[in-house]
This record gives sequence, structure tokens and C-alpha cells, in this order.
Amino acid sequence: MRFLIYVLFLVAGSASADPAFWRYEWPKTDFEKTSLSDWRDVRSGGPGKDGIPALNVPKFQSVQNNNVLAPREGVIVVEMGTGPARAYPLRYLMWHEIVNDIVDGVPIAVTYCPLCNSALVFDRRVAGDVLEFGVTGKLRHSDMIMFDRQSESWWQQAIGEAIVGDMVGTKLVQHPSHLVGWAQFVADHPHGLVMRTPEFNRRYGQNPYVGYDLAQYPFLYQGENPPHGISPLERVIRVGNHAWPMAAVKDQGKVSSGAITISWIAGQASALDTAQLADGREVGSVRVQTENGSDVAHDVMFAFAFHAFWPDGIWHLVNGAQ
Repeated sequence: MRFLIYVLFLVAGSASADPAFWRYEWPKTDFEKTSLSDWRDVRSGGPGKDGIPALNVPKFQSVQNNNVLAPREGVIVVEMGTGPARAYPLRYLMWHEIVNDIVDGVPIAVTYCPLCNSALVFDRRVAGDVLEFGVTGKLRHSDMIMFDRQSESWWQQAIGEAIVGDMVGTKLVQHPSHLVGWAQFVADHPHGLVMRTPEFNRRYGQNPYVGYDLAQYPFLYQGENPPHGISPLERVIRVGNHAWPMAAVKDQGKVSSGAITISWIAGQASALDTAQLADGREVGSVRVQTENGSDVAHDVMFAFAFHAFWPDGIWHLVNGAQ
């Protein structure tokens, strides 16, 4: 396989899963406070603290003024308040993983973990304080571990919960968002805004994990494979502790469950396939909504990550819940 994470594996594999080893880099973090049962689940992903630089209060421009994005490139869509919808392109989040922003007066963190394909938007307000998030460089079940700069507690991105430090056990509120192709965002939001290219020297538009989502096994993952013969790197739509394989939703076009409906449309390239994000194979986009059309907070993540963080989760296959 031809992707950069093999190089990272050589670096990451030598790192100790011992809090004593990390205290020099994290002197403010209280490692005695943790919800982890086994520190060996925490691995170095290669870069250290802030080695992947999070972005703060990015600049935006109108969709008509953007000449960078290709039609099928993925963007995370945030619609909040009365202002225009905002698009956060994966070509930037691939290299920064977190964007600290303020939308209609609400402080949010737009997050993306390439190794889990998990794109989540969180409210940064906790107990009256506004947190600012960065990237630790650590992974658990191949998922990004974030940290807040106020207490330097560690947070698990996939579940939005603090797992180490003073904030341990605190959960962030997730705001609804969804991933679509750029052309679809423009069609849906002709007056929308799109994040400008950050002022960093990065290979924006290129995928450092070529072929990753066609690999047989995830990077640095040591857990069980998902059940029902589902491939570890198959995309699933997660709502709470429920998961629907994306391929099954694609085949049906639309799936209803209780009060929610999940719909699939074409028009988004995989960001984790080819060297150029724009050239990735078609994976499509989903929208999760209630009966009255309100968006529902969800995630489109790899199956192994859902099984790792929700081992007793409910799987919805073609023939119903299993």
C-alpha cells in the first residue's frame, strides 16, 4: 500500500503508552484523572503536541469568489442562526483537523479525523467557559485525541468527551452538520460562505493517506473488527449508538427509522482514496433529518471506529436492526 501512514507507523510504534513519558510535554495535564482503563490504547500518531496546527477564527469568502475547489471535493456544512451556511473544505481539515470558529455568536470546533473519517462539529462552551481546542498528536482506536488550551485536558474526538485531565467525563454538545460535495453546497447555498485557504505551507488539495480507505486494516488500530462481516473501513452513518452501512443506504436511496430519515445522493469524492482529493472515487453524501426536515446530529465514520467506541451499538443492515 502506498500511503504516508506507513512512515508514521515507524515513528508512532516506538512511543510509550505511559503517562510518565508524556508529562514533560504536558506539564499542566492531570494524568491521575482519567476514564481510560488501559493506557496502552493511547498511541502516538507521529506528530507531537500542535504538530498538526489547529486553525482559529478562519476567514471566509462568498461561494462565487472561490476558484479553488473542484465540484466533488468534500466540505463540512454548518448552518446555524440567521447567517449564511458555511463550508469547511476537507482539503484544509485534512492538514489541520480542528477549526475553532464563531458562527452567529456561537463558538464551535469543526473537527475531522482522517483515520476514522469522522467529521463532527462541537459547541466550545463548557460550564460558562469557552474552550479552544488543539491536536495532541495522540490516537485512541485510531481516533484523534484533542486537547483544550484552558485546562489541557484530553478529549476523544469521536465521542466528544474528555478522557484525561480536569475535564474528564465532560461531554461536548454536538451541533448538526453534514458532508457534501462542493458543487452540491453551491447549489443548495448560492449565498453561502466558504473558508479561505489558510496561511500555512501545506499541500492543500493533496491526500497524504493515499489508498487508506481501501486498506484491509486501519492505521494503529488494535481492536476487534466490526460484526456482520462488515469491512473495518466501510463507511457507516452513526446516529447516537445506531449505525447504518452507507452502501445499504445508497442502494435504497432513502432509509427511515423511527422519526429520522437518512437520504443518499451522489456528488462527493472520497478524500482518502487518490493523491488528489478531487479525483477520489464516488462515495456520495448523506443527510439525516427528522420528519419536519430538521437536521439531526450524526457522523459518517469508518465501521471499525463505531465498533470500538460503541461495542454494544445497534447495527441496521439491509434487513433491519441486527
